[in-house]
Amino acid sequence: MVIPEGRLVPRPSARVVLLDDADRLLLFSARNEDDGSVRWFTPGGGLAPGESHEQAALRELREETGLPHVSLGPEIWRGRPWTTVRGGVAYEVRQRYYMARVHAFEVDTSAFEEIEKAAITGHRWWTAAELATTSDVLRPAELPELLPPLLKDGPPDSPIMVNG
Repeated sequence: MVIPEGRLVPRPSARVVLLDDADRLLLFSARNEDDGSVRWFTPGGGLAPGESHEQAALRELREETGLPHVSLGPEIWRGRPWTTVRGGVAYEVRQRYYMARVHAFEVDTSAFEEIEKAAITGHRWWTAAELATTSDVLRPAELPELLPPLLKDGPPDSPIMVNG
């Protein structure tokens, strides 16, 4: 679909790089409708009206994982804008990624919204080594390079620009 310039609807989004006490990263999966490939991405989603990025990150985390109380860390990455089309509407997605640490837990997806139930095919905890060897699509694409320094050195002084 060709999208006329200037016709994109802004869609600010907040995502959470959720790490457990074994340094594993929680990712959700979805299948690409065009080619059938699997892509993995962090919990999160769009901001509700009047919501801050931090509030959206915590709400989405609660809805998608069942975690009621999480101490959200700093913004660590900022996604370069990208375009998606939903229901014939073209959106320019701008994502902010926040870090959070939790004890390992069983993910509860019972609060998924209908769109999430239809799109998300699974979830799992990933180690840095597993991310480095997967052939699946990752979002952000640089996850295998970004995770090791985050685990070793902690959050960057300012958000790093990423793809996705």
